[in-house]
Amino acid sequence: MRHQAIAVIGGSGFIGSYLVNSLVEMGKDVRVATRRRYNARHLTMLPIDVLETDVFDPVQLARFVEGADCVINLVGILNGKRGKPYGREFAHAHVELPTRIVAACEGKGVHRLIHLSALGANPSGPSMYARSKGDGEKAVHAANVAWTIFRPSVVFGPEDAFLNKFAFLQRVFPAIPLAMPDAQFQPVYVGDVAKAIVNVLDMDGASGRTYELGGPTVYTLEDLVSYCGDVIGKHARIIRLPEPLARLQALSFELAPGEPVISRDNLDSMKVANILSGPLAPELGLEPVSIEAIVPTYLTGAASGSRLDTFRASAGR
Repeated sequence: MRHQAIAVIGGSGFIGSYLVNSLVEMGKDVRVATRRRYNARHLTMLPIDVLETDVFDPVQLARFVEGADCVINLVGILNGKRGKPYGREFAHAHVELPTRIVAACEGKGVHRLIHLSALGANPSGPSMYARSKGDGEKAVHAANVAWTIFRPSVVFGPEDAFLNKFAFLQRVFPAIPLAMPDAQFQPVYVGDVAKAIVNVLDMDGASGRTYELGGPTVYTLEDLVSYCGDVIGKHARIIRLPEPLARLQALSFELAPGEPVISRDNLDSMKVANILSGPLAPELGLEPVSIEAIVPTYLTGAASGSRLDTFRASAGR
């Protein structure tokens, strides 16, 4: 079935911006929900509708999805206050919102739902993040619509908050006390995440499927930090922290103002390898891009205008 009208929730974020651009390139009619239009200002050059919407309000959410052929939910957070089985912020973003999206889709007759989860999502997982993501998936499983779930590993790209962070820290500090240095990741390029979603958007066989997404290589966290140093030509000394010191470091970041560099819940998430359980599904049509092919272009500043150029080209079609 061809899905033409696409309603994207979380479309102004890192992954969403790439996905929206890919949908526009496919000729889809795209609408993006945002609490404040200013947050999506980088998308306004594209031929899409940016609608100020409180997606946590059932009335506004129902109005936003009405008439859509497919709803895509990309909303996710990495940190929140502690609680059992997870804190309020995780419950709100990862469980309550998907539940409300399902209800809105069912109420307005939307027959296709795509939900972005995460590798390691598990209602019994070691972290609040994993448990809330797992419960969010359960809400999608119960939907009376054709759903598809994607579970990416850590996502990299020019605006990522992962590899850019390690490059910044090595530019500023002579040493990095590194928690969980042996934690494993299989980083996936943001463009590949967008491509996987659009490739199965109109595929009936993707209904009821959960797809894992990862890149071609597994790295330890220490490998990734060292690689960022290689790219920028500035290596900080890596100090491998034992777990008690790592948790103390994370607690200190949590108590500081702003988003923590790392939290205790992040450490709990990293207890489980963030890698694929098997090969990528062939119907995704992906030959995943390596970090070596992409990361040097943005950590060294060579790609500073590439995203803007891409958006401008699409808008001028």
